[in-house]
Amino acid sequence: MDFIFNLIKAFFLGIIQGITEWLPISSTGHLIIFDTIWPLTPAAFFEVFKVVIQFGSILAVLFLYFRKLNPFDPEKSSKKKRETFHLWKLVIIGCIPAAVIGFFLDDIIEQFLSANFVIAVALITYGIIFIITAKYPKKVTIESLNELDVLTSLKIGFFQCLALIPGTSRSGATILGGLYCGCSRYVASEFSFFIAIPVMAGASLLKIVKYFMETGMFTLDQWALLFVGTFVSFVVSVFAIQGLLNYVKKHDFTSFGWYRIALGIFILLFFYIL
Repeated sequence: MDFIFNLIKAFFLGIIQGITEWLPISSTGHLIIFDTIWPLTPAAFFEVFKVVIQFGSILAVLFLYFRKLNPFDPEKSSKKKRETFHLWKLVIIGCIPAAVIGFFLDDIIEQFLSANFVIAVALITYGIIFIITAKYPKKVTIESLNELDVLTSLKIGFFQCLALIPGTSRSGATILGGLYCGCSRYVASEFSFFIAIPVMAGASLLKIVKYFMETGMFTLDQWALLFVGTFVSFVVSVFAIQGLLNYVKKHDFTSFGWYRIALGIFILLFFYIL
């Protein structure tokens, strides 16, 4: 019976991950809050589960953008192949800051910052920033991924480091970074998808290695939970990515800012006041 309940939880966690990973509202924050209300057991397994199911979200990006991200596509011209290699170079450069800082601070973040209060404050703070950014937007100077350069990618990469604090949102931080650097909403959103691939894949691998070293192999039930969470995350992410890109063509991020503020206030009331 415990396995059935955990399977249901894994299903819902996969849905939450798939939606919130790509919207600028913090997937980790939502997953931690859900687990606080309805825990996935054991607790040590949830810490690795919430990171590993991100792999499903990564697969969704690779599925939707396979041709765009494939530099060896035989139907691409030499120019298009060079542009694709250049895009991957920008992605890798943009990932370096978060990869280095995250590697050294992973345990500290997990131990001291994965708290509901921290999540609430981060949600509210960046919600306000999103609203201000939408009200006073920077002039758009980058309207295509081909116009991105190394320095801009590195700047966005440093913004991504902000997402190491739960509740910030990795996509939210990179989108804000892109907007700050003059990217259009569409370009900032797309690049946030691509820059997530190495960081999230590396984080998943790191969590698995740490879990194996500290606890041992996953049980058969745990493998099943990881499969369900990852598969659901993949399916939901496909629709979430397409939905966000369609949304940002006509709308700014104000609504996400208000949602973040409302959720942050709810968390403070639910866990600390009521």
